[in-house]
Amino acid sequence: MSLRSPLGKVLGRGAAKDGVSHWWLQRVTAVALVPLTLWFIRDLLNLGDFELATVSLWIGSGWTPVFLLLLVWSLAAHSALGVQVVIEDYVHVKSVKLAALLAANFLHAIVAVAGTYAVLRIAFTTGSF
Repeated sequence: MSLRSPLGKVLGRGAAKDGVSHWWLQRVTAVALVPLTLWFIRDLLNLGDFELATVSLWIGSGWTPVFLLLLVWSLAAHSALGVQVVIEDYVHVKSVKLAALLAANFLHAIVAVAGTYAVLRIAFTTGSF
């Protein structure tokens, strides 16, 4: 027999005991995406043209690769968290839910790795380090 109230037992805990950290991580990635997205749009508008050479030089110059990697990682993490919530809320068959969660996490990891590879490859081959 527990002396804790029912509210005390569940306060701050989701079904998997990590609901608060999931919620905070989703908010932190959303806040990080605001300045990163504004930077990205501003820099794209200042490029002038979108020729391969121009964009490649932009990706490889200065702090651009760092900010692009932060943008890719934040987008992938934020999207993965959002898709996870949707799957958990709307898929009710346990086996399908597990398969969907695994597929979603796998695809988000692929996107993050592919984005990282693309930025680093362009930055190191055309950048001015």
